[in-house]
Amino acid sequence: MKFASNKVILFGICKQEMLQKKKNAVLVDGVILNGPIMDSKAGEKFVEEAYKIIMEEVIQKADDVTEKVCEWRAPETLKQILDLEMRDTGESHQKLLQLCRDVIRYSVKTSHPRFFNQLYAGIDYYSLVARFITEALNPSVYTYEVSPVFLLVEEAVIKKMIEFIGWEEGDGIFNPGGSVSNMYAMNLARYRFCPEIKEKGLSGLPRLVLFTSEECHYSMKKAASFLGIGTENVYFIKTDERGKMIPEELERQVQRARKEGSAPFLVCATAGTTVLGAFDPLDKIADVCEKHGLWLHVDASWGGSALISRKHCRLLYGIHRADSVAWNPHKMLLAGIQCCALLVKDNSGLLKKCYSAKAEYLFQQDKFYDVSYDTGDKSIQCSRRPDAFKFWLMWKALGTTGLEERVNRALALARYLAEEIKKREGFQLILEPEYANICFWYIPPSLRKMEDGPEFWQKLHQVAPIIKERMMKKGSMMLGYQPHQGKVNFFRQVVISSQVSREDMDFLLDEIELLAKDL
Repeated sequence: MKFASNKVILFGICKQEMLQKKKNAVLVDGVILNGPIMDSKAGEKFVEEAYKIIMEEVIQKADDVTEKVCEWRAPETLKQILDLEMRDTGESHQKLLQLCRDVIRYSVKTSHPRFFNQLYAGIDYYSLVARFITEALNPSVYTYEVSPVFLLVEEAVIKKMIEFIGWEEGDGIFNPGGSVSNMYAMNLARYRFCPEIKEKGLSGLPRLVLFTSEECHYSMKKAASFLGIGTENVYFIKTDERGKMIPEELERQVQRARKEGSAPFLVCATAGTTVLGAFDPLDKIADVCEKHGLWLHVDASWGGSALISRKHCRLLYGIHRADSVAWNPHKMLLAGIQCCALLVKDNSGLLKKCYSAKAEYLFQQDKFYDVSYDTGDKSIQCSRRPDAFKFWLMWKALGTTGLEERVNRALALARYLAEEIKKREGFQLILEPEYANICFWYIPPSLRKMEDGPEFWQKLHQVAPIIKERMMKKGSMMLGYQPHQGKVNFFRQVVISSQVSREDMDFLLDEIELLAKDL
C-alpha cells in the first residue's frame, strides 16, 4: 500500500510540474520553448541497449570463423526485410533495436578473418574505441577553439608520418579517402606550376598534362576530369610485366609532350597498385622529375604502410624525393575507414596558400590564442572528421613495433599462400607477390586437360564469377576477382587483418576447390 501511495504522490508532483510549465510557457509561432524536447533518459537507455547489440553481434563475433562473412539477400528481398520506409511518426525503441540487429545481420562482416575482398579488413579495438569517442563528441576539425585535442593529435600524427617518409619537415592534412588526397596533390602541383589559376581560372593557360602509370588508381582520371585538366591530358605510361612504371617510357612521354607544345607539371607514381600490388621505381622516376622540373606525387595509399617495416620499407626506396605522398593507414594498418593523409614536403604554407578562402567567421586573426593552430583553411572542406585520432590511439597502444609486426606478418602470410598455390593442382599463380596482393587463377577439373587457346581462356574467364557467387551465397568467405590488362578473370587475395592465420589461408584454397568441384 505504501508503494501505491508513493506512486500517487509522484504522479501528483509530475502533474503540478506540467501545469506550472504550461502556466509559464513561452510560445513563439505556437511552439512552446520551455525545456528540452528530447527525452534524455530514454535516449541514454537506447544507446545502452544498442551498444549491447554491437558488442554481442559485431565485436565479440569479429574473429569467429564459424560465423558467416555475409548473409546474402537480393536487393528487393533486403528492402522488404529492412522496412526502409520513413514515416510521419517515429518507431518504437524495440522496433529500432530490431532494425539495428537486422542491419548488422545483413551487412558484410569486414572484420571477419575470411573477408579478403578489399584493401581494408579486420578490426582494431583501439581504433574502434577512438571512433566511439569521436562519434559521441561529434567534433569538426577546423579551428583550435572547437577542436583543440584533435588538431594537436593530427599535427603529431602528420609529423610522425613525415619522419617515416624521410623528410626533415613538411605539412599535411587528413582527407576523406586516398582519391581526395590524389586530387589535392594534383591541384597543389598545378597551383605551384601556375599560382594565378586560383583567381583567374583555366582561361589563358597552356595545355597542362600529367603522367601516371597505366596501373594507377582510377582516381587520377577522376581528378583530372574534376579539376578541368581533362582525361585526354593524362599520359598513361607503360609498365613492365610486374606492373611497374618504366622510367625510360616516362622520359620519352615527357619529351613528346613538350614537343607537342604541352606544359607537363606532374608525375604521379604508385607505391602499391590496386590489383597487382606493384611499386613503381620511385628513385628513377624522381630523376626524371628533377630533370624536367616536375612535381612528383606518390600514391602510397595502399603501400605506404610498408614504411613502418624496417624489412619492407625498401619497397618505397626513393619516396623521400617526392613532393607529396598519399598514405591510408586504414588499409594495411587497420586504423578503420576512413583514415587517409596527404603529406607534403613543402613547409612554406603552400597547402594553405592553394586552398585558403580566409572565411572571416571562422578564421579570425585577432583570436586570443595562436591562430596558426586553426588549420582548417588548408582543406577544401569546412566540416572535417578527426580521422587522425583513431590512428593516434592505435599507435599509442601498439607502438611502432606493433604496427611493424602487422605489416611483416601480413606479407609473410602472403608469401605462405603463394607457396601453397604453387603446390596445388589447378591453382596457377599469375606472378610472385611483391606485397600483400596474391593474384591467381583456379583451373577447375574440366579445363585442366583442355588445349590452351581462345576457347580455354573464354571458359576460364567464367570460373571466378561462379565461385564468387557460390561463396557469397554460402557466406563462407569473400574474395575479389577481376580481368586485368588482357588477362581473363582471376582472383586477387589480399592479406591485411591481424586476425588472419595460416589456417585461413589453407581454408581459402580448400573452399575454392570445394565450391568448384563440379565445374
